Amino acid sequence: MSRGDTTTIDTDRTIDTDRREATGMDAEVWNQRYATAEYVWRAEPNVFVAADAAGLPPGRALDLACGEGRNAVWLAEQGWTATGVDFSDAGIAKAQRLAADRGVEVTWEVADVLAWTPPPEGFDLVVVAYLQLPAAARRRAMAVAAAGVAPGGTLLVVAHDTRNLAEGTGGPQHAEVLYTPAEVVADLAATGTDLVIERAETVERSVDGADRPALDCLVRARRSGP
Repeated sequence: MSRGDTTTIDTDRTIDTDRREATGMDAEVWNQRYATAEYVWRAEPNVFVAADAAGLPPGRALDLACGEGRNAVWLAEQGWTATGVDFSDAGIAKAQRLAADRGVEVTWEVADVLAWTPPPEGFDLVVVAYLQLPAAARRRAMAVAAAGVAPGGTLLVVAHDTRNLAEGTGGPQHAEVLYTPAEVVADLAATGTDLVIERAETVERSVDGADRPALDCLVRARRSGP
């Protein structure tokens, strides 16, 4: 399905120059990537994050692997108490700047999301957007994300879909870091958390100047509770 939005390419947490960069797991690579005055990615939120969060009452939100902070800052603008976590201190510095420019407060933390422990009280919304990792690391990231969801809270995962490599536009050109909805659902089931899958599908995202849409993996789950 398509949201009908026209956006520029939503990029990911991978760089397609060599095997080390392709896995997206090197903080120094991302520090170098973010070492510019300009924002590497767009400052607007991801279209699917904005659409899904718009239907939720503001509470505590976590943007896991937040990069330059666009989703966390947007959530703060909507009244959420937002936290952004990323292993790139250069990315977090730019996220802090974006929040200051927009006049909102966000809690930022420099940490590797694969080793980070969410606070015990959890978050009412956990967003994992375009964190493109190989399977084993992806499963660990999903476990961390699932552990961060408070009772009654929502987990939203958006990533470049495996089908995007042959059928879509943009995104990393390494199949090992692309996701399918079924893989993410299986990852979440393996965490043993009481997450109920509300949506799991491949979605289309319009891309400016492209002759076909990008294909994204979208999974939304809700944790049981009040």
